[in-house]
Amino acid sequence: ATICTLWGGALLLIALAAMWAEARRTKRKRIDSVGWMPWTKVFFVCALVGITLLGMGLHGWLAPA
Repeated sequence: ATICTLWGGALLLIALAAMWAEARRTKRKRIDSVGWMPWTKVFFVCALVGITLLGMGLHGWLAPA
C-alpha cells in the first residue's frame, strides 16, 4: 500500500509539472516555436494512473488488517 501511494504521489507531481509546462507553452512569445512534447497527454496519463494508485494505496491503508 505504501509503495502504491508513493508512486501515485510521484505521478501526480509529474502531472503538475506537465500542467505547468503546458501553461508555459501556451503563453510563449513566438507562436511558431512549438515544442515536440505532448504535455497534455503526459498530464492526463500521469494524473489518471497517479489518482488510481493513490486510491489503491489509501484503500490498502484504511482496510482492516
